Amino acid sequence: MKVLALCGSLRRQSMNGALLRATARAAPPGIEVGQFEGMDTLPLFNPDLEAQLPAPVTRLHAAIVGCDAVLIASPEYAHGVTAVLKNSLDWLVSFEGFVGKPVAIFNASPRSVHADAALREILTTMSANIVASACLALPLRGLNLSEDAMLLAHAAAIRAALMRLAAGVDA
Repeated sequence: MKVLALCGSLRRQSMNGALLRATARAAPPGIEVGQFEGMDTLPLFNPDLEAQLPAPVTRLHAAIVGCDAVLIASPEYAHGVTAVLKNSLDWLVSFEGFVGKPVAIFNASPRSVHADAALREILTTMSANIVASACLALPLRGLNLSEDAMLLAHAAAIRAALMRLAAGVDA
């Protein structure tokens, strides 16, 4: 099973990016997690561009078609989803390849309830299949954990969530 990871932060030292990289390393056999590289290259969403999609959007669409499930990890900004994540999702709103796609949300700061709720609403509106049992909230904020430390502390929970996501794909 191929899982496409979307990170809602562009920061090089992003805790959410580290969580997604740790998740890729913790993935059990048969599950491959790969992060989409290029969120920062997507132009601002403009419906006028949908007739002839920009190359970065075409790459995002191809990555969605090429995966079995999507995993999203994103910080909360001003009680909402980040602009980079929202822009990426906007490019998928009318994309048929995203409809019904199994999705899991990893939240690296369980206090970030507003963005989590907003993201779930957005994904539901987009007809994604949120696999609730595969969503994971980990108390990582403020701990400054390395990827290795994240793995040491949370590998079992991450693997279990990925297995539940795989079960959601097969359902």
